[in-house]
Amino acid sequence: MRFLNDSKPPYDLTYDDVFMVPSRSAVGSRQGVDLSTPDGTGTTIPLVVANMTAIAGRRMAETVARRGGLVVIPQDIPLDVVTEVVSWVKQRHHVLDTPIVLDPHSTVADALQLLPKRAHGAGVVVQDGKPVGIVTESDLSGVDRFTQLSEVMSRELLLLDADVDPREAFNRLDAAHRKLAPAVDKDGRLVGILSRKGALRATLYTPAIDAGGKLRIAAAVGINGDVAGRAKVLLDAGVDTLVVDTAHGHQESMIAALKAVRALDPQVPIVAGNVVAAAGVRDLIEAGADIVKVGVGPGAMCTTRMMTGVGRPQFSAVLECAEEARKHGKHVWADGGVRHPRDVAMALAAGASNVMIGSWFAGTYESPGDLQQAADGRLYKESFGMASARAVRNRTSEESAYDRARKALFEEGISTSRMFLDPARPGVEDLIDSIIAGVRSSFTYAGAGSIDEFVEKSVVGVQSAAGYAEGKPLHASWQ
Repeated sequence: MRFLNDSKPPYDLTYDDVFMVPSRSAVGSRQGVDLSTPDGTGTTIPLVVANMTAIAGRRMAETVARRGGLVVIPQDIPLDVVTEVVSWVKQRHHVLDTPIVLDPHSTVADALQLLPKRAHGAGVVVQDGKPVGIVTESDLSGVDRFTQLSEVMSRELLLLDADVDPREAFNRLDAAHRKLAPAVDKDGRLVGILSRKGALRATLYTPAIDAGGKLRIAAAVGINGDVAGRAKVLLDAGVDTLVVDTAHGHQESMIAALKAVRALDPQVPIVAGNVVAAAGVRDLIEAGADIVKVGVGPGAMCTTRMMTGVGRPQFSAVLECAEEARKHGKHVWADGGVRHPRDVAMALAAGASNVMIGSWFAGTYESPGDLQQAADGRLYKESFGMASARAVRNRTSEESAYDRARKALFEEGISTSRMFLDPARPGVEDLIDSIIAGVRSSFTYAGAGSIDEFVEKSVVGVQSAAGYAEGKPLHASWQ
């Protein structure tokens, strides 16, 4: 990457402060761009879901990996639960979504509780392992909540073969005017569910899979306690990337924890962070990190900069840290500060191999929280920062009441925030579509066919606040 007219400013920059200049391009199509990341994590799109309890769970991990990204399970989750989640994700299908399974004698209330757990919004009614009906919210609208599903389910089913070609599946669904259909094995037993959008996406994305053909998943450990012991359990469980994580990554405890994890000789990438300067990158790489996580304070749930004054504008932090990592043959992840698809593109231009997204994905069907409704009817989920009093309370649940009370006095994050679902993009796949469309276009403007080429060819300029505002679309008439 180079600055326009080679005029690097003497001050640090956020993503809003910069823009990209188009260059002569031989890349004729967005689909001609290869977004596979070069950092060894196996992602085929440069997106990683942050290890936040309100965002990163099994449904998110399955869905994002199917589209080529990676989800990091938080360090606060008990090891036995993480082990079970890893095993569950590894058993998911590359194309078919995991269905919501209901019994004919289940009630409308049972179905209404489960349907918001999946973006496809449908439940498959199963008897003896075979689908006998489908229910959607429209089937249940205005129906007594104690009514059994056998009385309201749609019985005319279009069934797909579990190994159906996605393009063929799309054509069959389109011809039958169906949005989705159950998929079954040769014995007629339910394997999954596939929507028209899901079939289409299966032709546009490449899943992030391991050497055994299973979906990839990552997990995090903290820097206190038996770090090596916890890391070994996660490695034995089959995690594909291990993240050693703390808010202040450039400290002795992190370096000791990182060395302990490296001593296990893990055969997967080790990520460590967070830092914002070259010295931190260098020290963490020397301690054993393959990838360094960059970002202090730019996250939507983070109050670190306002509480402490510590942090750094994210574009400049990524730019400096990525340059240092390249000297050692290593990589960085840009963690935080992403609000729009353009921000992901700018992070990649600055040299990140993957971009971490947190709160942006909190307001989706796939995040772990329960769907709630505000007074104005809008749907939302609760999110909170991982250094907030709420997260600290969860993390220290086994400590004494006195120690927990002391730690609760110090927080650097928002304990509750309403993340509203975008009616046009309520699922994480909808957001991924938007982000990747923007990033692919950025690559074509730069004349880059890969992430490495994008870093090499990007020309970035600095703009005023008015320049940034000028680029925003106008959603209503100015008259």
